[in-house]
Amino acid sequence: MAMTPEAKVKKKVAAALKQLGAYYFYPVTVGYGKSGVPDIVGCYNGRFFGIECKAGKGKTTALQDMNLKQITAAGGIAAVVDEDNVHMVPDILNEKEVDERQMAFDF
Repeated sequence: MAMTPEAKVKKKVAAALKQLGAYYFYPVTVGYGKSGVPDIVGCYNGRFFGIECKAGKGKTTALQDMNLKQITAAGGIAAVVDEDNVHMVPDILNEKEVDERQMAFDF
């Protein structure tokens, strides 16, 4: 079975997270879960993070945006990653300066 473009982004993000040694998982929000939770959540260097993965012209929903803003407001790291900026996952989690033109979100 062929992988969707978004699944390819998730796979690349997971590879970067493994290389960093981050704890992460893919939350399942069916039934009792909270809607709009990022695709991948975890912890790296003592900081909670949430990463929403998109592909192509995919955009976040209002509910996803709200969850990402709540993560940031609580002191975590929130990011939207696509095939254009997936290489920046280590910089995002290490909170290095990132070229805003390459980021897929604006909080």
